[in-house]
Amino acid sequence: MIARRTLGARGPSVSAVGFGAMVIAPGIYGTVNDEESLATLHRALELGVNFIDTADIYGNGHSERLVGRAIAGRRGEVVLATKFGGGGRDGLGRPEYVRKAIDASLKRLATDYVDLYYLHRVDPTTPIEETVGAMAELVQAGKVRHLGLSEAAPETIRHAYRTHPITALQSEYSLFAREPERQILPTTRELGLGFVAYSPLGRGLLTGGIRRAEDVQNDFRGSVPWYQGDNLERNVPLVDELERMAEAKGVTAAQLALAWLLHQGPDIIPIPGTRRQHNLELNAAAADISLSPDELGRIDGIFAPQAIAGKRGSKAYLERVNR
Repeated sequence: MIARRTLGARGPSVSAVGFGAMVIAPGIYGTVNDEESLATLHRALELGVNFIDTADIYGNGHSERLVGRAIAGRRGEVVLATKFGGGGRDGLGRPEYVRKAIDASLKRLATDYVDLYYLHRVDPTTPIEETVGAMAELVQAGKVRHLGLSEAAPETIRHAYRTHPITALQSEYSLFAREPERQILPTTRELGLGFVAYSPLGRGLLTGGIRRAEDVQNDFRGSVPWYQGDNLERNVPLVDELERMAEAKGVTAAQLALAWLLHQGPDIIPIPGTRRQHNLELNAAAADISLSPDELGRIDGIFAPQAIAGKRGSKAYLERVNR
């Protein structure tokens, strides 16, 4: 069974590697097969991967419904996280929307509570204290057990925490996206929050399976600067170096990337997503990989911030993060 970590100072015990369920929603990472996804989710539970993360906007609720089907009859085995307010529209942090969103998510998930409820993106038109205050009411009502934020700036995290204890922050963190190291991680560690790393494999780039822009032309990654033109040509050789290092160690590049993240601190929980059972098994096994200080230093050297070509998202995407 996979190792466990405590989510933050006061949170639940979760698998060291979780499961990100965005990938099982249609229209995001290409075509999906629900039966394949269900089989993979069931395999996750067999392996002890108990931390499942979804959101109401993933496939307009499709991911939540599928997760609900997967955990039917096994709810007590799962630490279930979902998110609201990530649709790119202002006003989704208003108290009335918070109350409406949780009821819709609970219905799709076929449960009467979620373990962790995130504000998916900070609403600039609503004070964070009002949004978190409404989320706190859900805790009192028994619909939610813990609160989280996603892609929030340090001061926003502090203001939210003063309103109600926050258990976890979820933000993008990988060898290609190391921005949290500067200000976000110091803040979450000061306050005792767990850090949930989404897209820990660089949206697939760190798997070694993407080498040309054509490889992502049928999904949203075509808009991500990492994958465009000269940027991709500069980024692929970094992954090649990681693959050579992984091969010498007898693991995959993806496993090495996840192991590197896990070695950044016991507060970090990566949530890679996959529709395939084999990849899930490899992701879970990454929790058992030990890296020496020399190996960690070599990986840091390969993926030094100045070596990364391009940003992690489009201008419109980046305008909605870290605020």
